[in-house]
Amino acid sequence: MVGSGRATAELEDLAEAVGREIGRRGAVVVCGGLGGVMAAACRGAAAEGALTLGILPGEDRSAANPWVAVAVPTGLGELRNGLVVRASDALVAVGGEHGTLSEVALALTTGCPVVGLRTWGLVRPDGRPDRSLVEAPDPQRAVELALALADERRPQTGAGPAP
Repeated sequence: MVGSGRATAELEDLAEAVGREIGRRGAVVVCGGLGGVMAAACRGAAAEGALTLGILPGEDRSAANPWVAVAVPTGLGELRNGLVVRASDALVAVGGEHGTLSEVALALTTGCPVVGLRTWGLVRPDGRPDRSLVEAPDPQRAVELALALADERRPQTGAGPAP
């Protein structure tokens, strides 16, 4: 889950709904652990009993929003965005500023699927739209798409789900 640390009430409502949907489906919210969209998604997921993981830019674990169950202080500043991406099977981007754009770019570069909900639109240098970021109309569809894309990305071993 990625998005603005400072967000409008509308974007926070969308992010909280995404977090709730992630929680209902038994998945984990991985995010940057701070405020705005990140806090809203964690709040929604926590309300559903889901695990929330915050990968923090600073060294202070207590800087995490109150709904982060596992806070990982990195001391890396914005470079922690790469860790958020690498710890994720798929991203849902809600709104966002330049930090979110960097996470979207890192995810797409590394093959991590990205579903957008009122987030950045991508255009190729030749002016053609870049469709690698999948747009969703609402939080439920965003999570549905993200989980389906994450499943497609995982190697199929036939051994069933990992513990």
